Amino acid sequence: MKKLERSLSLTSVIAISIGGMLGSGIFVLPGIAAAKTGSSIWLAYLLAAICILPATLSKSELATAMPSSGGTYLYIERAFGPIFGTIAGIGLWLSLLLKSAFALVGFGAYLSVLANASNGFSQYVAIFFLGIILLLNIFGVKKVGKVQIVIVSISLVTLSLVLIFGLPNIDPDLLDPFYTDGKMGLVSTVAFVYISYAGVTKVAAIAGEIKNPSKNLPRAMILSLFIMTLIYVFVAFALVGNIPMEQLSTDLHPIYTIATIQGGSTIGYLAAFIGVITLISMANSGVLAASRFPFAMAMDKLLPDFMGKIHPKYLTPVASIIVTCITMTLVILFLDVVKIAKLASAFMVMMFVSVNFCVIILRETSAQWYNPSYKSPLYPFVHIFGIVSGIILLIFLGLIPLLAILTIVILGYLIYLKIGKKTARTGILRKYGHRPALYLLYKKNRFEGREPIDMTKINKAVLDGEIASDAGVVIPLLGNEKSPEMLIEIGAALNKKEVTQAVNITEVPNQTFLDAVMEDNPNIHSLARRVSLLATARKVKIDFEAVVTHDLSETIQELSDQTHADWMVMGWDARAHKGLLVRNPIGWFVDHVNSDVALFRDNGVRYISKVVMALRPGRKDKNFVAIADRVCQFYGASLTLLHVVPDNMSKTDMKTIEEASTKLLTKSATQSTVIVKRAKKPIETISSISAEYDLLIIGTPEKGNWQNVLLGKNKDKFADSSACSVLRLTVKG
Repeated sequence: MKKLERSLSLTSVIAISIGGMLGSGIFVLPGIAAAKTGSSIWLAYLLAAICILPATLSKSELATAMPSSGGTYLYIERAFGPIFGTIAGIGLWLSLLLKSAFALVGFGAYLSVLANASNGFSQYVAIFFLGIILLLNIFGVKKVGKVQIVIVSISLVTLSLVLIFGLPNIDPDLLDPFYTDGKMGLVSTVAFVYISYAGVTKVAAIAGEIKNPSKNLPRAMILSLFIMTLIYVFVAFALVGNIPMEQLSTDLHPIYTIATIQGGSTIGYLAAFIGVITLISMANSGVLAASRFPFAMAMDKLLPDFMGKIHPKYLTPVASIIVTCITMTLVILFLDVVKIAKLASAFMVMMFVSVNFCVIILRETSAQWYNPSYKSPLYPFVHIFGIVSGIILLIFLGLIPLLAILTIVILGYLIYLKIGKKTARTGILRKYGHRPALYLLYKKNRFEGREPIDMTKINKAVLDGEIASDAGVVIPLLGNEKSPEMLIEIGAALNKKEVTQAVNITEVPNQTFLDAVMEDNPNIHSLARRVSLLATARKVKIDFEAVVTHDLSETIQELSDQTHADWMVMGWDARAHKGLLVRNPIGWFVDHVNSDVALFRDNGVRYISKVVMALRPGRKDKNFVAIADRVCQFYGASLTLLHVVPDNMSKTDMKTIEEASTKLLTKSATQSTVIVKRAKKPIETISSISAEYDLLIIGTPEKGNWQNVLLGKNKDKFADSSACSVLRLTVKG
């Protein structure tokens, strides 16, 4: 299969991004927006930029993790699943398409200044230029990028001249009133001009065609947003300070008007010409980005296959580009584009809300394949702000836009039922979502009535290809372990049976072919060799396999089911991984695998000679002591049973605990002692004591507060503060 060519440089991407914003948002909308809020229009543009910043940062992160064509559609599809991906793809395609069509119709207002053309004539000229844009996009994005650089440069120079001559001549009397409809009018205007910045993120849809996307894409999006915020704010301020509000509120060519006021008719005509080519540039950028949504959806089998065809010579998605331009032609001829663009902008706001959700879902679940080279800062506060502000703006857009969102949701769902229902992919949220999220978004829990996985059909590395059915311990290796050998050794220490099963598991996105991942992987063979040396040194039987899968959770559950193992042992970073709506895979494993679970936090200790076990009151001490005794015998280590009690506990109660613990240890074959210690701050006390030991064994932590439970962010504080390695045990029997 042919792939899209990576031909766009950083300069070209910035030009395309600015070109997506530098159009109707500044050449047409300021007048309409000023009618809603007065001279505070510049503040509306500034607040809109602040509201869209979280989505910009989120899409920068998502794009570096998934640098392929499709943009927002791709991110939502991978996080939420193909149903929501279909809805997002259709909605984003329509919103960009309508916004681009609006730019082409809007340039008629500037064209009328140059040619005194009628509305009908302007429509046909718009369609003619749409045909040119069609050819540019088919012949290759490299040509599109070069055209964008020239047009954007001319437009920026023009707007700079508007500021140079407009700002010094501002009339303070024209700035009054600041609000024409109060602060609520300002908020509704923020929602109205929000779509002006949509182009800043649309370049994520062409990530598959950008050189070095991990660096160039975030830089391009953030730089273009900063540049356009300055332009929008200062140009809007210049407009309201030079054009009377009575005239500006109905003006569809405000840049021409202010240029005429400051420089005369000749300068005004020149500004009108710049407006025409800038709006065409915006439409060009819109076609480039919009056409990639159906292309990516077709590649994922959510639209007919012909939409995913790439031209053999020009390497562009011809069918997708043609369908997009034909639809834009129909819009220009038959629809009130201004109203429809406003409705489509509501769905764009909703998509930006979803993008912020995507980052939260993917980070909290820690999908193994999700490894962005750029991470958005101030997580999750920036993302939560983006979600909340987007919902508020959506409400202020009114009832009709909300109904439009509902219509697009229904349309996308019907398309999914007709074409994409057979797709086998599932979203990350469905894999690791907690029950509240699953009940809200899906008909039933994904494990009700499921067919068992045939492990023979999962792609394996070239080892013996057999999973030991009699293994007492299964150790999934996910690639993020500090020392795989140490984790396997801990698993062997817990094992009561003969065989320990270690499995290196690589999870890849659904669209990646499994056969392309594990072929002759030298890292796998290196790990297999080291595991063999470990087995020889420790005189234990360790079976090692490597698999690649689309579904990490189901693969691990099947390993647990098929081996009938007593223990599942995994590496751990001390997070509790319990969340109300989402959870890390480890949290899912603890709840769903049939075996007991041991989580090992490797703090770099390589020789275990002293073990301390700290248990909270009410734990099944007898079971834990037996497990700790087995670990100590494996290493030849001593065992200390530690009880940290409240500082006001009486000596009599402390003596009772010590005697009971000593009795528990009588059956232990390990050299053991008991310590009962008062403490006001048990976490700090255990942390201090752990410095004298090599391994701390603890039980499952208590539940966190509601904020942490919501996102699954709470740490096991005992494990996180420990100076030695930690083994957290979850005993289900």
